[in-house]
Amino acid sequence: MDINTIKAKAEELRSQILYHNMRYYNEDSPEISDYEYDMLLRELEKLEEEYPQLITPDSPTQKVGGEAAEKFSPVEHRVPMESLHDSFSPQEIRDFENRVRENTASPRYVVEPKIDGLSVSAEYRNGIFVRGSTRGDGRVGEDITDNLKTIRSLPMKLNRPVPYLEVRGEVYMSISSFEALTERQEENEEKTFKNPRNAAAGSLRQKDSRVTKSRGLDIFVFNIQQIEGETLNSHKDSIEYLRELGFTVLPFYYVCETADEILESIQKIGDMRGELEFQIDGAVVKLDDLGQRTALGSTSKFPRWAEAYKYPPEEKETELLDIEITVGRTGALTPTGIFSPITLAGTTVSRAILHNSDFISEKDIRIGDKVILRKAGEIIPEVVSVVSHRDGAEPYKMPEVCPSCGSPVFREEGEAALRCSNAECPAQLMRHMIHFVSRDAMDIDGLGEKILRAMAEKELIRSPLDLYRLTRDDILSLEKKKEKSADNLINAINASKNNDLYRLIFGLGIRHIGQRAAKLLSDRFRGIDAIAGASADEIGSIEGFGKIMAESVRKFFDLESTKTMISEIKELGINTTNLTPVTELKDNPFKGKTFVITGTLPTFKRSEASAVIESLGGKVSGSVSKKTDFVLAGEEAGSKLTKANALGIRVIDENEFIKMKTESET
Repeated sequence: MDINTIKAKAEELRSQILYHNMRYYNEDSPEISDYEYDMLLRELEKLEEEYPQLITPDSPTQKVGGEAAEKFSPVEHRVPMESLHDSFSPQEIRDFENRVRENTASPRYVVEPKIDGLSVSAEYRNGIFVRGSTRGDGRVGEDITDNLKTIRSLPMKLNRPVPYLEVRGEVYMSISSFEALTERQEENEEKTFKNPRNAAAGSLRQKDSRVTKSRGLDIFVFNIQQIEGETLNSHKDSIEYLRELGFTVLPFYYVCETADEILESIQKIGDMRGELEFQIDGAVVKLDDLGQRTALGSTSKFPRWAEAYKYPPEEKETELLDIEITVGRTGALTPTGIFSPITLAGTTVSRAILHNSDFISEKDIRIGDKVILRKAGEIIPEVVSVVSHRDGAEPYKMPEVCPSCGSPVFREEGEAALRCSNAECPAQLMRHMIHFVSRDAMDIDGLGEKILRAMAEKELIRSPLDLYRLTRDDILSLEKKKEKSADNLINAINASKNNDLYRLIFGLGIRHIGQRAAKLLSDRFRGIDAIAGASADEIGSIEGFGKIMAESVRKFFDLESTKTMISEIKELGINTTNLTPVTELKDNPFKGKTFVITGTLPTFKRSEASAVIESLGGKVSGSVSKKTDFVLAGEEAGSKLTKANALGIRVIDENEFIKMKTESET
């Protein structure tokens, strides 16, 4: 290839990588696997190594992929939070060890699992947690102090009053928490996170720390960035010191002295992948002696004293034995593949979701096929491709009638899912019941799927509202139900009548409306009658709502069955109003207005200004649009200020903001 062709190829690779960086780091919604991304980056690295004149300062090979988002206040890292160079073969690990040995006397290494989560910094003064931040681009991250406070495994007070300490850790979502979250998202027909890493990142970077708290995140602390009042000489010693202070550190690591020992440890960690409660995507090899680390230093992007080994995705061939169809609470028919069992990432796999008819058609999946399976993000089994069809195998066709009730199925325009046309379909009703009593909805303790099915079989319940008509004798009629448990269940059902409105709205199971959207509806309209009477345009004007969501709400409340149900809800004494008080202020310029904050304010932190706006009835958005009422701009305001001026949106500074606040409070 001539140099112009090579240059064009490098530019194309940079463009692809920067796009996927944005999807991965900033939007927590990757479009390709980690392995596919790593291969793109490796291809660019090889080109730039062979043709160094093509290297540009903004190349993704020269810096960490993420950047600080404007919805959080920026935090400058005094000690850069560097990325690691990746290896994909044993020889590359040997090359790394040789480079270290050439420049270091008698090196010793620590090999530890590479947790697949979000890298964060946590700072302590006199043993008290004072600030937390994301890695960002390695030099500037995002202030996520309030969100880190919700992570129970991160201590707010250390066992010793260390004058100053900054640690680095990895926030992650356990596999059990991830599976529970995706199950709720699938049940509510919400967009699911692709893997625990993206779930952790998306949960940690929420403006509302209550959302973060609900996701059950955890953290492993693995490095000391800065410390005052203590001198440590080795990484191994620092890990034990962190453990003594009360941090949750990595559960295991190996100390090695040779490349063979390093590779053996990497293999041991890799063999554990299917047994761990947290996701790993590799192993990290670190020089143990901290003084030797300082001597080796870093490149513009990576430390020379550490290397990451990335495990390749495990894929195996198996046979598709059958396709099973289940019916969800909104009537959606979901196909699941039943396979000859195989072992993937340490666990036995015999089932995988096939999503919808489009997915099956695109891959031409047929019963009897030899297919390749892998675990997406090492967690969720998925079909990668079809290897071959069985002789005589016919293209698979989704059923034309519901497998639960036999009613015709239909497909709405613009949707991939087929749905049962029968609103009284038993499968839909049971899934709806399970959703209604779930923790995120009406949160009725003691009502699991097993007891709900038992109630349905005895014809005690035919809809969620029938729960509020149950008597003590009804529950005692169920097998193995004692008087105390019957009383507890009646009390739990009655207690749920006093839930806040958003729980009821979420529990009703409106298509496309998750818990967050239900909360937005509740906050905006304050009562179920107001929601029922709102137009699609009024609903769509809520920041965070789209046209499909607004039309779905409107369609739901237009149904005669919904109107009847609301009357029943009121008769049963179930709360239908927002119980969270809103400060009603005369001539309040904040109420119902949408603000965007950009730049650095003279005295207010962005989180503080957001709290003021929300406490006075306003909303804070992360992006400027025609729905924005005010842009609060500080120093170094960027593209958001430019867009606000172009749209003619009112821009205010901190002085005007304080004046508005004072007028509202007098």
